[in-house]
Amino acid sequence: MEGKAVNSQALYREACRFMPGGVNSPVRSFNVVGGCPIPFLRASGCRLWDLEGNPYLDLVMGWGSLILGHAHSRVASRLEKALARGWNFGALTEEEVRLAELLCQSVRGMDMVRLVNSGTEATMSAARLARAFTGKRRIIKFEGCYHGHSDGFLVGAGSGAGFLAAPSSEGVTDNQVADTLLLPYNDPGALKSAFEAHGDEIAAVIVEPVAGNMGVVPPSEEFLPQARELCDRHGALLVFDEVITAFRLHFGSAQDLLGIEADLVCLGKIIGGGLPVGAFGGRREIMEMLSPLGGVYQAGTMSGNLLAVTAGLSTLQTLREENPYQDLERKAERLEQGLREAAREAGLPVAVQRRGSMISLFFGVGEVKNLVQAKSSDLDMFATFFHEMLKRGVYLPPSPLEAWFLSTAHGEREVDEVVEASARSFEFCAEKSR
Repeated sequence: MEGKAVNSQALYREACRFMPGGVNSPVRSFNVVGGCPIPFLRASGCRLWDLEGNPYLDLVMGWGSLILGHAHSRVASRLEKALARGWNFGALTEEEVRLAELLCQSVRGMDMVRLVNSGTEATMSAARLARAFTGKRRIIKFEGCYHGHSDGFLVGAGSGAGFLAAPSSEGVTDNQVADTLLLPYNDPGALKSAFEAHGDEIAAVIVEPVAGNMGVVPPSEEFLPQARELCDRHGALLVFDEVITAFRLHFGSAQDLLGIEADLVCLGKIIGGGLPVGAFGGRREIMEMLSPLGGVYQAGTMSGNLLAVTAGLSTLQTLREENPYQDLERKAERLEQGLREAAREAGLPVAVQRRGSMISLFFGVGEVKNLVQAKSSDLDMFATFFHEMLKRGVYLPPSPLEAWFLSTAHGEREVDEVVEASARSFEFCAEKSR
């Protein structure tokens, strides 16, 4: 109720009465690190403020969607003007056409695009479209790559079943994931073996070209070229899930930086400027199979919502005009080196992994190339580090398997602030481990 006096702990207790776990997405909970999630009241630039007025330097940044920072003035101004016109016409608007046009101009191989409301919708629809286009039924995905919570992608390693997957969530049946093959990330040999065994049944390979959902794990040199070659040889589609990476690493998609062209690309986060959005697109011959032109049905009442496309269009136009990627790279490199040095001085074995302005660290392991290695890191040590950083006013993702994100609102001073806080937090962790 507006005007009701409440503090953070009281609000969280109330949230737990009405929402499972007190959150509307499990990643926001503190289950991995312990403690209670912090409710926030407002945000600006690269800072968050809780209900008590305490400031935090934000490295979650809307889980990567706010590359321009919180409440960016240009985006906010455009949203105010759109809001004054109304916000859900249930019909075509110029803004969604302009956003679609800009996406097709900027994302390699994207002749046409369909706007949806989330990354989950985008990947789910892309899988359906790939099956229709190829006439095949199986989809290959990789351990540690998250493609949303549709049933077919909620899979874990099957026991004694080769590449076959088993449900990783209650409520998902074996039949719903029977056509999903699960492989280790960065393992070209396993990918080749899967195609040798099931090549005539594989409709698509879906992959995060740079993984961001098991921490930041870049692809090995041969991994994605092998995927492209095998898809071409067996008549399968290569689907890049770039919900995180598109417009994060440079203006466009990771395809350009990696030299690999996908058949379909799934988008989200930055293309909505922090509002709910998703998209998938690719070659015209594939996309024209979508209803109302073809027989692959996909629809959404809120798809192309005026506010979401306005925020996304404004964000992308600002990125195109200002081209901040070199500066983001420089600041991210400064952060990476600062974290490495601080961990070394504290005597802690820490792997710091980065691609562009997305970064993560793992305690107690060397280089991480896949999910098994990521999960073998010291999760308890990360939890201690997380809470020590929180005490020092730095808000990190509450899991070692999530990426940290910089924005254009982070300056060198803020980067140095994170490094200084990390140095003290590393020292505390080292002392506690003795």
